Amino acid sequence: MTAVIGGVGHYVPFDGGCLLIGRDVGVVPVHAHYAIQVAFGAEPGLCFRPADDAPWTAYDGAVIASRQPHGMDGTRTSANAVLFVEPETRAGRAIAERYLEAGIAALPDGCLADVRPALFAAWRARSGPAVAAAAARVVGALAGGVEPSVVSDPRILRAVAWVNAHLDAPLTLEEVAAEACLSPSRFRHLFVAETGMALRPYILWRRFLHVWALVSGGASLSQAAHAAGFADAAHLSRTSRRIFGFPPSAMQMAEPLRVGHDTARAAGIEI
Repeated sequence: MTAVIGGVGHYVPFDGGCLLIGRDVGVVPVHAHYAIQVAFGAEPGLCFRPADDAPWTAYDGAVIASRQPHGMDGTRTSANAVLFVEPETRAGRAIAERYLEAGIAALPDGCLADVRPALFAAWRARSGPAVAAAAARVVGALAGGVEPSVVSDPRILRAVAWVNAHLDAPLTLEEVAAEACLSPSRFRHLFVAETGMALRPYILWRRFLHVWALVSGGASLSQAAHAAGFADAAHLSRTSRRIFGFPPSAMQMAEPLRVGHDTARAAGIEI
């Protein structure tokens, strides 16, 4: 099957990552990206495979390592949640240490029992605060309160913050290294050691988060592309297909999530 994602859903950012949640998701071709991916359906049945010629495996919930090739079949579940967790965050490191002995790992039975219903209930209630709170609970439950063995270097965190504030402009290694008060060669080495990847693909990941945020807020693909540092909408779409397996236009953003607390309380979530 080659159909790509074409569902209706929402993009919800949180500290250290983001959530894509929606329905009518198709089959996403094999791709690889920077973030650790946590994915599960409203019920078991979300499928993954590590290569186009590999068989599909169904999961109650799965964790996928940073840069691990994978395809996803979301046709067997009524709705799906995909959380992208940045590997250099404390939660990302803890999740990797707990679950990622393999490139695509199954979550233990019952791991999502308490957090899955709350997340999908909040999404169906269309409560933005409740969805964000429930997504944070999922990440917290998977991290398990475990302190990672390696804590991110504050110089790298400072550089990352600077990158996020300048996504609409060309960014060079020299500029970002200067923000961290390091030489380019020392910064390059430290950045890879801390994040597991080079600076350039990391910047590309942050540009896509910016695109999703803009598109979910009503911006056109052309507007989002220029604001996130892409040459044009065509460049954005080509790059998105390569990294995520689908173009930004393939996922239709549903009506905006409500921002009030009433639907959060209705979903039984404290915010």
